[in-house]
Order: sequence, then C-alpha cells, then structure tokens
Amino acid sequence: MATCPPYPTRAHRHTHWWQRSWVRYGALITLLALSGLVILALVREQTGTQGFLVGLGLAVLPVPLLIAAFRWLDRVDPGPWRNLLFCFAWGACAAALIAIVANSFATRWIATATADPAGADTLGATVIAPVVEESAKAAAVLLVFLFRRRDFTGIVDGVVVAGVTATGFAFTENILYLGTAFGTDQLTGDSGIASVTAATFFVRVVMSPFAHPLFTVLTGIGFGIAALSTGRHHLRRALLPLAGLLLAMAMHALWNGSAAFGEYGFFAVYAAFMVPAFGLLTWLVIWTRQRELGTVRAELPAYVLAGWLTPVEPYALGSMRARRIARQYARRHAGKEGARAVARYEACATSVAFLRQRGRRGRAGADFTARERALLETLWHLRGVARPALDYAARATAPPPVPVPWPVPPWVHPYGGTQGAYGLRTAPSPYAPQAPYAAQAPHNPYVPPYHPYAPPGPHRP
Repeated sequence: MATCPPYPTRAHRHTHWWQRSWVRYGALITLLALSGLVILALVREQTGTQGFLVGLGLAVLPVPLLIAAFRWLDRVDPGPWRNLLFCFAWGACAAALIAIVANSFATRWIATATADPAGADTLGATVIAPVVEESAKAAAVLLVFLFRRRDFTGIVDGVVVAGVTATGFAFTENILYLGTAFGTDQLTGDSGIASVTAATFFVRVVMSPFAHPLFTVLTGIGFGIAALSTGRHHLRRALLPLAGLLLAMAMHALWNGSAAFGEYGFFAVYAAFMVPAFGLLTWLVIWTRQRELGTVRAELPAYVLAGWLTPVEPYALGSMRARRIARQYARRHAGKEGARAVARYEACATSVAFLRQRGRRGRAGADFTARERALLETLWHLRGVARPALDYAARATAPPPVPVPWPVPPWVHPYGGTQGAYGLRTAPSPYAPQAPYAAQAPHNPYVPPYHPYAPPGPHRP
C-alpha cells in the first residue's frame, strides 16, 4: 500500500501587516461593534428608553426558534458557529444601520423633490427599501462566500447563511417597529389586544417571522448554486447570485406594497405568495439535505475499502436517525465528551464525503490531499468512541432481514448480497462499496487509481 504524499509546501512569502488574520478580524469586530452602538443609539432615540426595552423583549422571542430551525437544516454538514455569529451580527448591526440611513435619506430626498411626503413614503417602502435592505443583507452572504469558501459548499449553506443574516436584521427592525408602536400606545392610552403594539406583534412576530429570512434565502440559494458550479462557468457563477438577489428584491417589494392593494391586500399577498413560497423553499431545502445524505452514502464506501471506516458506517452516517441514536448511545456510555466526539466524527466523515465528491467533479483545490488526510486522521483518533456508537445505531436502524432459500457461506462479505451484517441474511445492500473511482473517471487528477494511503496500524508500513 502506498504511503501518503507529504503535505504541499509553498514558498515563504512576506505578508504586509494588513494581510494578517488578526488585523482583519480586529477590523471586522470593530466595524460591527461601532455599527451596533450607532444603531442602538438611533433606535433608542426613535422609540425612547421604555419603548426600546419593550421592543427588545418582544423582538427577541422568535430569534431562538429561527436560529434553531436554520441550525437543524445544517445538521448534515454543520458549519462553524463563528460564521453564524458573524452573519447575525452583520444583519442586526451593519445591515440595519445601512438600511436606516439609506432609506431615511432617500425618502427625504424624494419628498423634497416631489413635494409629496405620502407618495415618497410609499415609493420608499415599495422600491427603495427592498433594494437597500436586500443588498445590505446580501453583503454578508457574499463575504462568507468569498472568505469562508470551505464552509460554503452548496444550497443548504447558502440558505443557512442568508437566513441567519436576515434573522438578525429582522430582530433590529422589530425592535424599532414594536418600540414605536408602544410609544404610540403611550400617547393614545390604548392597551391590551386593541393596542397598536399587539397588532404589530401579531403581524410581525406571529404571522410573518419568516418574512425577511424568506426574501434573503433567495439570494442565498443563488450563491449556493454558484458554489456548486465548476470553475469554467464564470459567467453563470456571477449571474446566479445576482438573479437570486433580484428575486429577493421583487418578493420584498411585493410584500411591502401589499397594503396598497386594498383593505385585504396584506392577507391576499400572504396567502397567495408568502405561504406557498415558504412551503416551496422548505421542501427544496429538505430535499437538498436528503441529497447530501445520499452523497455521504455514495462516497464513504471508498474509505471502507481502504480500511478507514467499517462496512456499516456509510449507512449509519447517511441517516440522521442513526446519527442521533449514535450520539445518544455515546452520551449514555461515555458522557457528554463521548457525545461530542461522535458528533465531531460524524461531521468529519461528512466533510470527507463532500470533499471527495468535489474532487471527482474537478472542483477541489490544490490542497485536496492534505485536507483529506487531516480529516481522515481526525476520524482515526476518534474511532474508539465513535465506532461502537455507530455500530449500535446501524443495528438499531437496520432494515428487517429478507430470508433467502439457499445456504449462505459464512465468509461472504457483509455487504456482498447474501450474508448480512450482524449475522442476518439480507438482500443485496444498496450501500455496497463501489469500485475505485479511478475506474469511473480516470481523467480526474484528484482521483488516484487506489487510495493514496492506508490508516495507520502495525499491519501496514
């Protein structure tokens, strides 16, 4: 068995101080912190201290639910929390500040130029606000796409990044609207269900907490499809995010302009467009997640042949139910540390599968071998805790045995088609290891005719 080639090396290159990572991180954190302080002062000035506190308390209610929903969608190959934290902070601070300043300036300029304040407000809400707000939120998606490319590999990643950014933006916007409504109620003396605050809370938090995420998710889908495109299609990779952004602006404009369609225009747009669009996008994301699980089941058998994984692991790692059972098993027998080790094992195995798929399609970078080796070595170090848990999960979720009328030799491979795993006689498994990828795509430079290295052990050099 061949040994792994050494890690690729690069010539030493002098870097300027502004190219260092800590300088970039510091500048980004400073920018977001200053934006947060400015937006805090602006919102408090418009709502008052009491209105700000009431708006903050009501606006925070849907945030954990939305974050949990997007995190659930990203369970197959979860991205790092720092990306989500950046996206939420960008939406709540930087994008909200850009929107408030730009919308106010544009609306005042139109009102002065046309001498029609009411028309300026309508034009600002239906035309200017969608363009400004969606562009400001899309900036966060673009930054993650450009500078965290390893974590941005498909549609689900685009949906999660865009949705969390829009959740942060909606959080700040809800504080402003709810705080202003509370101030209005303080002046008029209204309270209870008949108050403006209650009506605003019902419309923005109960009926449409997903409105802003739904708009920006269209932009994220455009970036996600662009991430799946090969490097040769430069024009398509540039046009897809732009098309998603234009769709997001159009839906946002339709939503903001629903009040101009009559007394029941809001409910008509909500029922005819928002709910079907939400259902369609939810189906698309769940379908994409199932395809990701299929990729895990299809790519990992190559590592079974090389000895890195056991035969049952591709099946267990390709099932969310089996993954959950494995983590629960590890928690019962090895505590929280064991559950975290199994979760990390699952994430690394998924990353290996996606990396190999990109390599077969010619979309892996020059550091493909080094990244693959690092992930496989992580799997090897965690195997002591993860393998028993995944073995138990595979047995717990295995399909019922299919009886066969002929005797089965005991030496047949567990996934060879007759003698099933754990002593069960089964039909041929759809997850049987496939032939080496070089036999399928010999032209691909990222797919050697055999696996370049074997897992460490005394039986191999």
